[in-house]
Amino acid sequence: MGELAALLARARRDARQVRDPLPPALVPPDADAAYTANAEVAALLGWESLGWKIAGTTAAVRARLGLDGPIYGRTFRRFALSSPARLPHAELLDPLVECEFFVTLARDLPLRDRAWTMAEVAWAVGEVHAGIEVAECRFPMAALPPLPVILADGAASGRYVFGDRIEVPLDRLASVEVMLEVDGAPRRRGSGAEVMDDPLSPLLWLAEERRRLGRGLATGETVSTGSCTGMLPVRAGQRVRAVFGGTATVEIAFAA
Repeated sequence: MGELAALLARARRDARQVRDPLPPALVPPDADAAYTANAEVAALLGWESLGWKIAGTTAAVRARLGLDGPIYGRTFRRFALSSPARLPHAELLDPLVECEFFVTLARDLPLRDRAWTMAEVAWAVGEVHAGIEVAECRFPMAALPPLPVILADGAASGRYVFGDRIEVPLDRLASVEVMLEVDGAPRRRGSGAEVMDDPLSPLLWLAEERRRLGRGLATGETVSTGSCTGMLPVRAGQRVRAVFGGTATVEIAFAA
């Protein structure tokens, strides 16, 4: 997968999309090979890790993307911002706004032989923030390559805007309602329950996926646990605001 990883690393550095047809020989044969390629991309870039993104955590998103289950990818700290944020729309790659719970670990979930439990995963959580992922893909939305290539690209990981801390007990995150506004008008609604029934369920799933591959999760890593309001394209000049539980907010202005 070296050639594919080098191609994706160059596209990341240059903040551009790959528009030439991808040779079939560069397509990873399966998901595990794709995740290996994603790790190679991160190694080539040498950028400080933020953590992980998870996608495909709702039936609607899986249907739209043709997924059998959740997917994940590496994220980078250089693309983490605090709310209110301003992003030049022209610098973004087919941006999609996704309202997500950003879960940051205060304890390791290291490699071990036995499966993780929800209680253990919750014990490892340090804090949860209202968040918006601005997902970006290194391939045009109108001409997406096969899914393993998207996985190698980090499952379209992009920018991560951190809003207020969500001051709700972890066992009540599923009940947190989320509203997404565009230019002051309500546009999408969701809740924590729409993310695999509980925003911590994707974190448990990721811990098990990493364990299966002989890896773990580390203290300080932030996991964006999947959109609870779907994927919303945004235009230059628009302002978006997400409200979690009526109090925790996160805002982005997409400058023309």
